[in-house]
Amino acid sequence: MSPTPFLATEKYNKSEPVNIGAGFEISIKDLVNLIVKLTGFKGKIIWDKTKPDGQPRRFLSTIKAEKEFGFKARTPFEEGLKKTIEWYKSTK
Repeated sequence: MSPTPFLATEKYNKSEPVNIGAGFEISIKDLVNLIVKLTGFKGKIIWDKTKPDGQPRRFLSTIKAEKEFGFKARTPFEEGLKKTIEWYKSTK
């Protein structure tokens, strides 16, 4: 079975949420640095230390998506993020 953009809507009919992602953990700081690199941002990143740290990293298990409807990310994370940024810039 080949994943399509509509795979979950075609194959999953349950009320429980399912995570769809790259299946690995990345720190918020590393994600910000990657976005800076991919966008060519030349400004300064300022972390507001007066606010709570919140969640320092994010990991979403994609095991359920693979089990329930055969989803497995085919696009490497950095490539997908780059394509998303390019799409966003093209719509502005």
